[in-house]
Amino acid sequence: MTTQTTHAPVLAPVTPAIPTTIARALGISPQQVSATIALLDDGNTIPFIARYRKEVTGGLDEVQLRQIESRLDYLRNLHARQETALKSIAEQAKLTPALEQEIRAATTLQRVEDLYLPYRPKRRTRAMQARERGLEPLAEVLLHPEKLSGQLTALATTFIAAEVADAEAALAGARDIVAEVVSEDAQVRAFARSKTLGQGLLVVRLAAVGADPGQKYEMYHDFAMPLKDVPAHQLLAINRGEKEGVLKATLHGPDEEILDNIGRQFIKDRRSAVALQVQMAIADGYERLIQPAVERDVRGGLTEKSDDQAILTFATNVKSLLLQAPLKRRRVLGIDPGFRSGCKVALVDETGKYLGSFAIFPHEPQKQWSEAKRQLRAVIENGQVAVIAIGNGTASRETEQLVAEVIGELGAAGGKSGRDVAYALVSEAGASVYSASPLAREEFPDLDVTVRGAISIARRLQDPLAELVKIDAKSIGVGLYQHDVDQKKLQQALDGVVEDAVNLVGVDVNTASAALLQYVAGIGKKVAQNVVEHRNQEGSFRSRSDVKKVKGLGPKAFEQAAGFLRVPDGANPLDNTAIHPESYAVVKRLLDLLGIGLKAKDLSGLVTRYMQQHRIEEVAELLEVGVPTLTDILEALRRPGRDPREDLPAPVLRRDILSLDDLREGMALQGTVRNVVDFGAFVDIGVKHDGLVHVSEMGPRYVRNPHEVVKVGDVVDVRVLKIERERGRVSLTMKKEEHEGAK
Repeated sequence: MTTQTTHAPVLAPVTPAIPTTIARALGISPQQVSATIALLDDGNTIPFIARYRKEVTGGLDEVQLRQIESRLDYLRNLHARQETALKSIAEQAKLTPALEQEIRAATTLQRVEDLYLPYRPKRRTRAMQARERGLEPLAEVLLHPEKLSGQLTALATTFIAAEVADAEAALAGARDIVAEVVSEDAQVRAFARSKTLGQGLLVVRLAAVGADPGQKYEMYHDFAMPLKDVPAHQLLAINRGEKEGVLKATLHGPDEEILDNIGRQFIKDRRSAVALQVQMAIADGYERLIQPAVERDVRGGLTEKSDDQAILTFATNVKSLLLQAPLKRRRVLGIDPGFRSGCKVALVDETGKYLGSFAIFPHEPQKQWSEAKRQLRAVIENGQVAVIAIGNGTASRETEQLVAEVIGELGAAGGKSGRDVAYALVSEAGASVYSASPLAREEFPDLDVTVRGAISIARRLQDPLAELVKIDAKSIGVGLYQHDVDQKKLQQALDGVVEDAVNLVGVDVNTASAALLQYVAGIGKKVAQNVVEHRNQEGSFRSRSDVKKVKGLGPKAFEQAAGFLRVPDGANPLDNTAIHPESYAVVKRLLDLLGIGLKAKDLSGLVTRYMQQHRIEEVAELLEVGVPTLTDILEALRRPGRDPREDLPAPVLRRDILSLDDLREGMALQGTVRNVVDFGAFVDIGVKHDGLVHVSEMGPRYVRNPHEVVKVGDVVDVRVLKIERERGRVSLTMKKEEHEGAK
């Protein structure tokens, strides 16, 4: 989410290597990266850059821009850490030209930390204590046996003192120093980490007998898999099981190979007197210092990658959910189902305005089924209801049965309302969060939380984007392990996709809530509230330029926001398009070429015919504008006021109900994708539980990533593969039957 800052942050300089490094990683040109960095550092938002600076960036989209931003942040943090390490080592008078060159050449934070480790301030260690007892010279002899003249035991005897009882104590202390030197060697760490990652085996067991009474982690009670092959969602499940004290995971690395490699590095002559001492020190250092640190690093690195995968999956699902097709210009009856407390029913008009509510009690314990049907029939007929939105939580399927009966009876009676009305199951994830929020209390101060929930369910069907932005995206419920991953990263990713979704669609500045406006590029939470307050006090905005009068919305913020704000009934028709005010002069020059005005009849057709007769490059040069910008201008003129979501499949509306008992293997159905995860997609087919399409059942060819095939909100054709009635599970396939494929 865009926020306003009073002072620009102090940014680390961009060295020539940074654009090249990022460009190589992303497969784009260094010039594109440099241009993007300059725009970001100048305070431009990603939606603004993606839409209105295509000529500058070479047409990079939001995803690429966010990748550049993320990698830039990493490289700047890397630079800052390098400087910190160099300064610290220099203050210790231990910085050599070779070490400085190694640190400056490091391309990862892990490499910098490995090189800095021997010099980093640390708690009191056994090696420190040995050095304090004067045993470092003896350790030097162990590390450099060529310095030894005479017998090692005799040399060790010379170190006997008040705190060193005998020669063996002296050698033990020297070994502690050698163990630390070995464990802090950057090459040793890198090798051990690489080998453990490549050859390590992750073994998982039940932490204790009876630790998992619900069998939640049954598949991990006796689990072993090469670490590099463990899927992201399984690693996150294991991590959660460990955190809950149910599972115990250990990492078995190629210890002998690692120890042998360290020995070759530190033991110059295996026949020398010091070889045994160094071998003992290496074994101790590996077991006590290297192995635990490497296991933390390796598992931590893989967990971070798994987090990133889970966050990407969740963010992708959230964006798809937000961009589902709206059900515009329909009066909707929202039902928040419940048993004991009844079902709350709320009616909203075609614009989402709340009209009224009541409660029905069709289920246990009241069982007022007939009365509930009568009440619903009355409001459907009198309220001119087009669609009924049913929350998919507790008692949803029982309520669906009620609604289906009412629709059937109305249809049988031949009434117009009965033929036209339909229903849809709507995800109510996060509805309770919204209902009890300050925003909901502000919107409906006199309504019960359950009624607010019913209103939210109805509005979600009408405009998913406008309603779901009121809820913390983490509560929307279209991911896995969202509460286990790095919460800061998750929030940044979710804010990014919400921002992208809102700006892709555009926002009516005269009707949008502050919750929606805060995601418009350049605006932020405080200014969004100021926009609403200004609107309430001064009336509707008549033009985009009127928005400049809002407190706190300066020239830079207006530049970023203007193209994403819409004024449907304003004086200037361009204010209801995605054309930025900075391009209005270009539009005027274009229309002057055509000899028409903005309000000409068949504007779209005239523009289209003109462009069919001219090359776009010639027109762009004539108008002194870039081809990408002109392309966007032409699209906006051809389809003014277009909502990109309208091109997507409409929500699936139903009139009858399907139960688990109605399903048969091989049955063909149509359903809506509710969630996409690493191993497949969950599809609502109209029964109590969503069916699972495993990734292996998504098509005739191998599918690596389910997101390549489906997204949340997609309407898909499926067949029933397997039904486990006792567990409420349904397996589905999207593969066509052989005879279908042959047609």
